[in-house]
Amino acid sequence: MDKSDTPDERRRFTRVDFDETLVIRQDGDEWRARLLDISLKGLLVEPLDDWRLDTSKGALATLRLDDEHSIEMRVQWRHGDQHLAGFECTSIDIDSITHLRRLVALNLGDDELVGRELGALGSA
Repeated sequence: MDKSDTPDERRRFTRVDFDETLVIRQDGDEWRARLLDISLKGLLVEPLDDWRLDTSKGALATLRLDDEHSIEMRVQWRHGDQHLAGFECTSIDIDSITHLRRLVALNLGDDELVGRELGALGSA
């Protein structure tokens, strides 16, 4: 396989490695998961609870940053099993995307690159 065909080379959004707990809610149920990485396009998690997530429906993922701030995004399950699950962000509010943008910018050290990724998010 040509290097340009690897998943990392095709990825358009920089993922930030993370190790925090987040909550995923769906239809009145909620489950904890360990956030492994996050991007402007989605997240990868390791379930901590025995979840019964309906993968055909959307869910709400909430990452608490501190007592006053959090990142909330509507997500749709895209791949995974009981050990890892990848979710695509389907919507995010302005406050959450501001916090996420800052988080990605701090990890990338390049505001221009984050701007390009936000532009790509709008055209995705």
